[in-house]
Amino acid sequence: MAAEAEQAERRQRVRTVRGMVPSLAVVLLAAFFIYLFVPHDDSADPVKPVGYKVELDSARRAAPYPVLAPEGLPSKWRATSVRYEADGPEGRAWHLGFVTPDTQYAAVEQSDEPRPVKYIEDVTHGARKTAKTVRVRGEEWTRYEGGRYDALVRKSPAGDAPGRGRADGSDRATGSGRSRPYTTVVTGTAGFGQLKTMAAALSPGWDRGGGGAGKG
Repeated sequence: MAAEAEQAERRQRVRTVRGMVPSLAVVLLAAFFIYLFVPHDDSADPVKPVGYKVELDSARRAAPYPVLAPEGLPSKWRATSVRYEADGPEGRAWHLGFVTPDTQYAAVEQSDEPRPVKYIEDVTHGARKTAKTVRVRGEEWTRYEGGRYDALVRKSPAGDAPGRGRADGSDRATGSGRSRPYTTVVTGTAGFGQLKTMAAALSPGWDRGGGGAGKG
């Protein structure tokens, strides 16, 4: 009796599998025709640029340091992410991310986090400080190298306003005449040449007050 029951169960499984094959064939055929006749563009650009002027203007009003953004970058540098956290775990933090012309990633990160070593480690995904430095428009940046991201880092003391800022170095965002100590990191998968290009384009916007992506 046990053998007969086992054979009956085996025959039932075979019939079930055989019944599923036609159904699966119908599903696959329907999927094929949908793919064939529904318009789609395999060459469509997956990058979704974002505007950031509103966020940049708001951050510059709120931050206790000069908020930097690139000015004059070619249009092929496309902004893809932006945010300002006024009360985050990493202090008052500004982020603006770009896709470079060769589809690498580059971002400017700023914060008044009192533990800059930890902040740099977080935003660079563990990149390590090297003994190498580069000068960008008269300012010294330290090179960081990592398995995922590389970076250029500049630690600014209170009252320092890098880039194309005002001659007196005052902090227009706070109206106090001084800014808090802060850290600026230019980081990403982009090579150091592109990171340097971004660092050279950074400006507090006091000359023009702009937040655009730059020239075409």
